[in-house]
Amino acid sequence: MSSEATRKELLDVVTEMREYVQYLEELGVQNCEEPLATKPVSRAEVNDVVAAREPVVSAPVDKSKTVPPPPASRIEPAQTPRPTASSQSTPRSPLIESLFGEILPDQHDGLPESDETFEQIWNDVGNCTRCPLYQERTNIVHTDGNKRARLMFVGEAPGADEDAQARPFVGRAGQLLTKIIEAIGLNRADVLIGNVNRCRPPGNRAPTPDEASACKPFLLREIAVTRPDVIVVLGNTAMKNLLGSKEGITRLRGQFQNYKGIKVMPTFHPAYLLRDPSKKRETWEDLKKVRDYLDSTLSV
Repeated sequence: MSSEATRKELLDVVTEMREYVQYLEELGVQNCEEPLATKPVSRAEVNDVVAAREPVVSAPVDKSKTVPPPPASRIEPAQTPRPTASSQSTPRSPLIESLFGEILPDQHDGLPESDETFEQIWNDVGNCTRCPLYQERTNIVHTDGNKRARLMFVGEAPGADEDAQARPFVGRAGQLLTKIIEAIGLNRADVLIGNVNRCRPPGNRAPTPDEASACKPFLLREIAVTRPDVIVVLGNTAMKNLLGSKEGITRLRGQFQNYKGIKVMPTFHPAYLLRDPSKKRETWEDLKKVRDYLDSTLSV
């Protein structure tokens, strides 16, 4: 049996396991223990298993009598058409994760299922008075853009221009962000753009932890609806609020992080780049990694 046929057979086994686990869950069966250890397995170890299954000596085969193996189940690529907000994601078991983490597409492990719409979320925001920021705002600034985007940008809070126009990233920093988006081959209309907070803090200061905690749940609900493939967090405040990280942006930028199965790329905020243009090169390197990852996951 060839290496490719062996891999297809292994994928068939994995698919059957997933379907069987889902069947048990639908029956209400809980605490189904897996019989194998869940220690992470490297690709080299998988290749060793494949090699060990191949015969040392192959006898001549009459192809006219050979029955072809059943085709492997199709693995859905992470591309449009996007799954609906209410579509069911099949969770990966630790065994499947350890064996095929590099083969199977990301299934957004840990993201709650959502059948909400953005409009429903915004209705829940209402004329928000949950934190003191409402006292000086002009407008609530909701998330804007393609609600089925593969790529999402998250900043910390609106500035003066955003507060006036009720749209995120429309001032000088927003114009720079638009140029960055275009530089990786996308249009602003292709992506989703939002902030942790929807009201402008006085003097454009960073939101306090209490202010962020009052507003962040609405952003997380929007992420669960959109289920993007990548989130770019812009600046230290946005990164720490989404990831709960204690590390600073200068240490984590350029390295993919994880939010409930979604790739997260921390990078500098465009407003910081306006103050320190020398950081534009590092930001460009970060966004190239995002572009390359999105391109690589168009198909499996």
